[in-house]
Amino acid sequence: MSSPVLDHIDRAIVHALHIDGRAPFSRIAAVLGVSDQTVARRYRRLRATGQLRVVGLPNSRRLGWVEWFVRVQVTPDAAVAVADALARRPDTSWVCLTSGGTQIVCVTRTRSSRESDALLLGQLPKTPRVTGVTAHCLLRVFAGGPAGWHGRADSLTAEQIAALAPSQQASTAPAEGDEELFAILAQDGRVGYSDIARATGWSEMTAKRRLAQLREGGALFFDVDIDPVLLGFETLAILWLTVDPARVRQAAEAIAAHPDVAFAAATTGPTNLLLFAACRDVDALYDFLEQGIGNLPGIRGVESAPVIRNSKRVGAALTRTRR
Repeated sequence: MSSPVLDHIDRAIVHALHIDGRAPFSRIAAVLGVSDQTVARRYRRLRATGQLRVVGLPNSRRLGWVEWFVRVQVTPDAAVAVADALARRPDTSWVCLTSGGTQIVCVTRTRSSRESDALLLGQLPKTPRVTGVTAHCLLRVFAGGPAGWHGRADSLTAEQIAALAPSQQASTAPAEGDEELFAILAQDGRVGYSDIARATGWSEMTAKRRLAQLREGGALFFDVDIDPVLLGFETLAILWLTVDPARVRQAAEAIAAHPDVAFAAATTGPTNLLLFAACRDVDALYDFLEQGIGNLPGIRGVESAPVIRNSKRVGAALTRTRR
């Protein structure tokens, strides 16, 4: 059986899309030194099999929204159904089931306290077979989201990255139609302007201009939704760290630079640093706990839970999952 791990050309394409999710295939091909057809064929193959997807997402901090990390305790018979229901919501990401099969974790973003109350105080606690809900505000994201994940972006040189990097300028205010724009980009970040125009009611020229405005202002970013197994990461885990308050930034920045860390954020709650780790195997996870975290000053406690099933990474819910 052939290995599912991507080869060097596929990895370079993933890295290029990580830099600019809407870069034309011709520009990616020129930077990588391969043909346009090679880039297009490989991207479409990965996209068609559901292994890779480019998604456009709102930058919550730039838009004044608030993100929450939610832990939902459920009975074992309801875990998959509740997780998949959360994954179908447009305001969630990183929806997964952890070891034991009775805890769902996810990140959700809200535009106002009213939206937060509706999900966290209204809907979830009243859901049948949900036995407990805790939510902690994400105070500062150090890896993942607009900052990206270094572990999947390690194939291009500094010169190649500079040739692909889009520009960012001044911020932009929300406008009518943005909601529909974000919704269609969450499904496919490379969708054509004609499809965006139909979804928003704009002209194609307006769609192109508005997308550029949001992106240059930092209110919209593009992410690569890819199965970590394709990059050689077989073991996924969530970690909650208790860090001395004066050392949180130092620890978070050091951890965020580690290639195994897909997401890192400072949070409210009894633990103050949240990590999503993607490791080669369980031995690599142990090494990360011992060396990547254990040697950092200020770490007073670690809770870890392996991920046993993903319902959503970023963008739309997963229709087929490997774990």
